[in-house]
Amino acid sequence: MNYLQVLKFGSYKLKLNKIDTHILDSELLLSFILKSSREQILTNLSSNINKNNFKEFEKILSRREKKEPIAYITNNKEFWKNNFYVNNHVLIPRPETELIVEEVLKNTYINSSKSFLEVGTGSGCIIISILKERLKCSATAIDICKKALNIAKFNAKMHHLKNNINFINIDIDKIQDNKYDFIISNPPYIKKFNLRRLDQSVKLFEPHIALEAGIDGLREIKKLINNSKRLLKINGKLIFEIGKYQCEITKKILKENGYYINNVIKDISSVPRIIISTKK
Repeated sequence: MNYLQVLKFGSYKLKLNKIDTHILDSELLLSFILKSSREQILTNLSSNINKNNFKEFEKILSRREKKEPIAYITNNKEFWKNNFYVNNHVLIPRPETELIVEEVLKNTYINSSKSFLEVGTGSGCIIISILKERLKCSATAIDICKKALNIAKFNAKMHHLKNNINFINIDIDKIQDNKYDFIISNPPYIKKFNLRRLDQSVKLFEPHIALEAGIDGLREIKKLINNSKRLLKINGKLIFEIGKYQCEITKKILKENGYYINNVIKDISSVPRIIISTKK
């Protein structure tokens, strides 16, 4: 079989399983197996695939047919300007979360030596992306999941930042009262009963601990805001992601806890997604 036939085969199988991105996914999976770029494959469609590679392609295709995300199959996800190792112990980085990185970079100079705390670091993609561009800054990254923390450590080592970030397996409630210039987080914010409404690729494969936040979806946001009061320096910034329809209630909670709200950033779908606030 040549590449074109393989791609059509893969696309057809995925389409049967109601995967909207069946053409793209087939291309991505084949490029992963062949360790080649999509562009190289698409410009060499008449090239033949060997039997072993085709068997491997079929194997990972069957995983995608079951709705397993491409990022978990390939153990790779691009975020900001870099690639990160991911597996099903960590949330797959989303484009909207890059807004946290963007806002931190806007609020710091290139030679800043600020201190950061990231709450729920997961793959470590946020803090690693920031420190790659703010090399004089230091960070503590915490997560309650040891397996997630190991992924973050691996990514920090891969990006030559293992000595710049202190990874701790701890909940924010237990962390000592060090004072930070910035606290950043993409906390869980899905309502418990909304989990079942999520896309299959999310609810069946991504870690629920990184998604679900109680009946109102605000459990972790409230905890983050409350604990950040004692952990931030005066005029320190709390920058975090929120879910759809959570903007007004989150702003109210921040104001009640003595924060000044600097800005609310909308994502590409015009949903209020990132809140930048300052401890008074």
